[in-house]
Formats: sequence, structure tokens, C-alpha cells
Amino acid sequence: MGPRFDVAVGANGYAWWYIDATSADGRYGLTIIAFVGSVFSPYYKWSGRGDPDNHCAINVSLTGPRATAWAMTERGRRRMTRDADTFAVGPSAMRWDGDSLVIDIAEISAPLPHRVRGTVRVTPEMIGTTAFQLDPAGRHRWHPVAPRARVEVAMTYPGVRWSGDGYFDSNFGDEPLEAGFDDWNWSRAHLKNDVAVLYEGRRGDGMPFDLALRFDRQGRWHDVAPPPPAPLPRTGWLVKRATRADAGSTPRVRKTWIDAPFYARSALDTRLFGEDVCAVHESLSLARFRSPVVQSMLPYRMPRAFW
Repeated sequence: MGPRFDVAVGANGYAWWYIDATSADGRYGLTIIAFVGSVFSPYYKWSGRGDPDNHCAINVSLTGPRATAWAMTERGRRRMTRDADTFAVGPSAMRWDGDSLVIDIAEISAPLPHRVRGTVRVTPEMIGTTAFQLDPAGRHRWHPVAPRARVEVAMTYPGVRWSGDGYFDSNFGDEPLEAGFDDWNWSRAHLKNDVAVLYEGRRGDGMPFDLALRFDRQGRWHDVAPPPPAPLPRTGWLVKRATRADAGSTPRVRKTWIDAPFYARSALDTRLFGEDVCAVHESLSLARFRSPVVQSMLPYRMPRAFW
């Protein structure tokens, strides 16, 4: 069962497909997100969000020694095609070949223009078949497509090759993300046999939500009692971060991959369910995102191409 890139996205809505990976030696991190109705796009917001397919992007974030790159160029529907197995935005594309997700990257970084070129292959080791509602009305939904995957990275610009463990999910919504949520903290960690995913935050009405799940090698999931809350230091932009960890343990931020005014993605050394693990963690503040100051900064990191 593939990612189904042909999902219908209505006015005000969004869809995204998210991949993260860490190299086997822990030195490199990669995140790729493909958007329809790009949720953080100032252009989509300014347009009135009537046509999600006119606001698409493939975001690439690579960090590591001598190999750091960021690209997120938005393009309109004339430069986008998608069907069940393929999603192309400008010169970059994702395609499901029946066993793996192959991502061909041909982007320009921002704000300083440099080529970002390469191919990434994501091969699931398990497939998740369940989607989860993040709000009672089901306006926001999360589907862990492959909680555990093998990822092979072959970049031409910057020149680096590596492989490691990864994760692949998708999110869908029928209203703007900031209408549904104020903030959230999310993390995933590969345990010896299972994958742990922790997801919690506040909805737009101020009510808390949380999920604590473990996925086995067959992709089957079950609820678990979440570990106790554990604090993390704020980011350089003073975004609050928090996670959960086994009692008596202290999570440590190994590396902050993305540090933005309203968002952070980090690698954590932590302990979950009796195992020492490296977790991928993100914190999102939609209260920060709504700020006019933050909105005015976004086009510098998220340009829109009109060709």
C-alpha cells in the first residue's frame, strides 16, 4: 500500500508527506516534506486558501559536516502533477515504485542560492495501515505510513552519500493548521523491536490532546501509557520544547536540525520504555506562526517561483 498522492484536498485544506532520516553514524540528518496547500506558506494564506493545488512545495533540509542545505520553493498548479504513485513539483518529484519511495531532488536553496541535487530512496520495513484523528471532528488526521524505514541518500550537491534509519508519515486537514492547534510536540524513536511515537499539544480551543503509541515489526500499533514529562531547553528563537522520557532519565538535545521562529526539529539522546535511544523531535508554536513579524519573514526562506 503506497502513500496515495492523489488524495483530494479541498479549499482551506492541506496534505503533506514527511520523511526524516539519521545516518548510521549519527552525523547527518535529513528531512523532506512534500506539501499540497503548503501549511506555512504566506502565499497560500494571502490567496485566501481557495486552491491548495496552486501552492505546492517539496522542502529539503539536510544537516551534517560540510553538507548543510535548505530548500523550499513553492510552485503553482501548472508546475505540479500528482497521481496515486507520483507527486512532482517543478523539477523535483516523489514516486512510489511498489516497494520504495524514490525522491529526485533538484532545488535551489534559500536565502543564499545554491544547488540542492540528489536522490533519496526510502524503503519501508513496516507499513502502517491506520490513520489517527488529531481532533474530535476529524478535521486533522495523521497517518504513519512507514514508522520504520531504511533510507539511502545520494546527494550530488552538496556531495555526500550515506544510509540510515528513517520514518515516513502523512498529515491531512480540512482547515488551516493554525485554526486547529496552538502548539504541539512530536517525537519518534526506533526501539530494538518497536517504534515509539509521542504526540501531544493544545488544540485551537485550548484543549490538550495526546497520543502515545508503539508499532511492532508488522506495523501493528497499540496505545501505551506515556512516560513522564521531561523538559528541554528552549531553542535559539526561544521556542518552548518539551518531551517525555523514562522516570529518572534526562533527555539531551544532541543536535538542533532546524531552528526557526516558530518551529524546531532536533535529535535527542533519551530513554524510552527501558531503552536508550536517539529520537527525532519537533516543536511547533502556531501562536508564534500567526505573528505578523514572523509572517513577514517567511518569503525569505520560502520563495515562490512563477515559472
